[in-house]
Amino acid sequence: MADPKGFMTTPRQDWPRRPVEERVRDWDEVYVPGALLPIISKQADRCMDCGIPFCHEACPLGNLIPEWNDLVSREDWRQAADRLHATNNFPEFTGKLCPAPCEAGCVLAINQPAVTIKNVEAAVADRAWELGFTPPRPPDRLSGRTVAVIGSGPTGLAAAQQLTRAGHTVAVYEKDDRLGGLMRYGIPEFKMEKHHLERRIEQMRAEGTKFRTSTVVGRDVGAAEIRSRYDAVVIATGATAWRELDVPGRELAGVQQAMEYLPLANRVREGDLAVSPMSAAGKHVVIVGGGDTGADCLGTAVREGAASVTQLDIYAQPGGERDEDAEPWPTYPKIYRLSAAHEEARELETAPAASADARLFAASTLRFTGDGDGHVRSLHLVEVDAARRPVAGTGRTLPADLVLLALGFSGPDRGDGLVEQLGLGMEPRGTVARDAGFGTNVPGVFAAGDAARGQSLIVWAIAEGRAVAAAVDRYLTGSSRLPAPIGPYDRPMTV
Repeated sequence: MADPKGFMTTPRQDWPRRPVEERVRDWDEVYVPGALLPIISKQADRCMDCGIPFCHEACPLGNLIPEWNDLVSREDWRQAADRLHATNNFPEFTGKLCPAPCEAGCVLAINQPAVTIKNVEAAVADRAWELGFTPPRPPDRLSGRTVAVIGSGPTGLAAAQQLTRAGHTVAVYEKDDRLGGLMRYGIPEFKMEKHHLERRIEQMRAEGTKFRTSTVVGRDVGAAEIRSRYDAVVIATGATAWRELDVPGRELAGVQQAMEYLPLANRVREGDLAVSPMSAAGKHVVIVGGGDTGADCLGTAVREGAASVTQLDIYAQPGGERDEDAEPWPTYPKIYRLSAAHEEARELETAPAASADARLFAASTLRFTGDGDGHVRSLHLVEVDAARRPVAGTGRTLPADLVLLALGFSGPDRGDGLVEQLGLGMEPRGTVARDAGFGTNVPGVFAAGDAARGQSLIVWAIAEGRAVAAAVDRYLTGSSRLPAPIGPYDRPMTV
């Protein structure tokens, strides 16, 4: 603990964002470049080294947060990077994309603003790359055993890296033309620039991991063939079966799924397209769904030049403070949060119908109506109570030339034939069934990440990848020294 009084003398200071008017004109990350490093050592000083670090329990990776906070406060970047990478393969991903349940579990958060754990993590990861502390770590010897990992999202990449470093020969199969899963085509550039992803993939290539892109297992290559070719298989395809909205007018042109819209915007950034065929430019956009995917659509539509953007959230607007009775510390509370995209929408007044930012809370979609050409032109909604029952007299209509459905995902997409060809058992909720060792009903086939857990956070995805790697290593060799931070049935802390 570098400064025993740091949490009393130093106020919380977050990584500042660039001015809204500046950042909405480009697709660069929203934060001021270089502004984190001058403040981060003092912010790390605020860590209390509290003795019982609940931030460990709140983080499924078990990140050694007080240890690397202390090292950052002393500006010992090498040791801080070592401690950070001891539990997390990709700290720059979580440092930019994770909602930081660790901060909700910070002891300081009982009655003060929490330590800026996420910012410290991002700073350590960036410094590690800048100072050359992240060299490839190829295995000393090969085991002679082979593993196929299906899916290159954070779960698949973490599993592949762990298994490669353990000495197994690993091939990652990805259905898209580029690696990264939703980090590539779902996460907008303004949240995480893709060079962070590219350098990790190059690190993995140098360690010996093989990659097979544009390959749909179950269609381009048979799932049974993959199983026979490798000693073990890891299913890490994610939960890409999106939830639908069954209301009149759903069939109208211009009513799209968020994950039809976001990949096209990302492909423009990759140089594949000059303009997205679903561009929001000049359109009145309504986003149905109040989660992170909806916020990603919001920020994207603003940058594309939408005439207006409104986001509908079926839940009531949460308060600004934790409800100690319903969600006591150290659980992750549902409170009013202003993401970068919502901050942009508020300042630019993109949603005239909304009072605070782009969101209309406690709003339920009733139907869509269109023009004579079958294209959506309006969305009809009603206010709902806590039980989601319509409130009489609250109906209203919003102009809508583009409607984006961001309602979450139920499990892996069944359209590729992978599940059926392998004969995988499935849970009633649509995810792949597995046992306490991450194994499916098919010997040698394991399932991890959102495909088996269901839609979750990136920090849980990486933890799943590390844990399934340990299970596969044990299956192949009889024992394993790889860390297994979570079990398949572990869940976030709740009341």
